[in-house]
Amino acid sequence: MKLRTLTLGLLSASTLAFAAHAESITIATVNNGDMVRMQTLTDDFTAKNPDIQLQWVTLEENVLRERVTTDIATKGGQYDVMTIGTYEVPIWAKQSWLLPLDKLGDDYDVKDIIPAIAGGLSVDGKLYAAPFYGESSFIMYRKDLMEKAGLTMPDAPTWDFVKQAAEKMTDRANGVNGVCLRGKAGWGENMAFLTAMSNSFGARWFDENWKPQFDQPEWKNTLQFYVDLMKANGPEGASSNGFNENLALFQQGKCGMWIDATVAASFVSDPKNSTVADKVGYALAPDNGLGKRGNWLWAWSLAIPAGTQKADAAQKFVAWATSKAYLELVASKEGWANVPPGTRSSLYANPEYQKAAPFAKMTLDSINAADPTHPTVKPVPYVGVQFVAIPEFQGLGTTVGQLFSAALAGQTSVDDALKQAQDAATATMTEGGYIQ
Repeated sequence: MKLRTLTLGLLSASTLAFAAHAESITIATVNNGDMVRMQTLTDDFTAKNPDIQLQWVTLEENVLRERVTTDIATKGGQYDVMTIGTYEVPIWAKQSWLLPLDKLGDDYDVKDIIPAIAGGLSVDGKLYAAPFYGESSFIMYRKDLMEKAGLTMPDAPTWDFVKQAAEKMTDRANGVNGVCLRGKAGWGENMAFLTAMSNSFGARWFDENWKPQFDQPEWKNTLQFYVDLMKANGPEGASSNGFNENLALFQQGKCGMWIDATVAASFVSDPKNSTVADKVGYALAPDNGLGKRGNWLWAWSLAIPAGTQKADAAQKFVAWATSKAYLELVASKEGWANVPPGTRSSLYANPEYQKAAPFAKMTLDSINAADPTHPTVKPVPYVGVQFVAIPEFQGLGTTVGQLFSAALAGQTSVDDALKQAQDAATATMTEGGYIQ
């Protein structure tokens, strides 16, 4: 008995000593379902890396952005791994705020990351964030209403076709709007949609010398088409509708078409929540024959701040959480339908995933149709499809979004909204030193 007690004592002391030498890394992440699920699966990581302990700081999206931006800009050093978006990565990498991810391991397979997603997370050919989850945008439409209208949705439609279909599908007497699009003001709300749309109309935020372009005909054509389309065939109060509002309308059978995030497909096709689950088809976001489609590109990604003292341990965690093996782990626990989408080519070649997600191919095609390094028809000095990767864009994008939302609501004209957008952008770019 004494020997057993002594042995247990020695084991306990050894365990304590080991724990004292274990390295602890702090991970700041967003409170969405995929990230919450990841935290429940980290026993797999700690089993493979017993010398690394994980500390979590899980925050609502807006709070997360504020906290990690403040921490990295002030070199606060609170976090060893940060969850950030495609918007932040190129800006922070150019500021030397992020470490390049060059120690992800021999079996990580960086080349398997979908090129469009990797391009948005790279600077000068170096990957600065590893994508955990990716998305584009596409058309979700009612196959029954399209058939009733006597039309067939092409896989790659034009804006003219969308307008024609919206006109024929609109049935206000029965509460059906031909098309539902974002109208709520915000750089990540209506301007995510309108900036992506403007790319397909040949528009751009700035020319090669950073001069704002809202006074050019391409932006007039974009905004006028959008406002006219929504007034004739969109829902009432559309200027207040964002992703969640349009999702609810579509699920209730009140939209013939909805152009929005590819992640919405799993919601509109879920019979538990959608009254039209068995009637949904998918198509690429529209174009105008100019070589660019009106779809965006986004990824929630894991990055390592340059100020961390635990870079090696942090890279081990990032490699685990964004690996092919992690996708297989989720599938084994939750089923293939719940695997984080939009990051790896191999996932979309997997027959099991294709079977679980009938919208998979169109999602991948939509992601591949976006090029963050060449987002527009004419050349531009910035990267980003539905945003401009400069620090000033968050504020400017929201200001412009408010002006365009007012035009949709009929509170101002399209011409006045564009003039005010041009003035606001010129003031911002002059103050920022981009133009004289």
